[in-house]
Amino acid sequence: MENLDETDITILRILQNDSKKTAKEIAKILNLTPSPVYERIRRLENQGFIKKYVAILDKKLLDRSVTTICQVSMRYHSEAFIEKFEEQIQNLDEVQECYHMAGQVDFILKINTKGLEDYHNFVKYKLSKIENIGVLNSTFVLKDIKNSSEFYI
Repeated sequence: MENLDETDITILRILQNDSKKTAKEIAKILNLTPSPVYERIRRLENQGFIKKYVAILDKKLLDRSVTTICQVSMRYHSEAFIEKFEEQIQNLDEVQECYHMAGQVDFILKINTKGLEDYHNFVKYKLSKIENIGVLNSTFVLKDIKNSSEFYI
């Protein structure tokens, strides 16, 4: 963050709140001309501060309203087994997020499905096929209280 000034940080805040804002619109908010704002955005992209632009979809409208947090513990913890799990989890479309953890569980998955039956089928026919899984512990989200993709900067 040391090579970011307050204008860069403000641009990042604006874009993570609404990535459709144009350089011209951001320039107006910042009382600047569009050209330097455009250059700053390109620099922030090139330096990796902005990884990509996405649309946040409504899971209920897309009939993916059941969110499950699945804790996965591995039987063996060799580098090869962990890498293979990480590779295989990339191919499971239902998995929205996957984190390799330190602590009591090895991985935490966030999974969205249409319902409990779809989650059951996902576990039975896909997740359980991954070698070396020891324990799965699933918890189901009752209500989204806070769900944000924005970093506090």
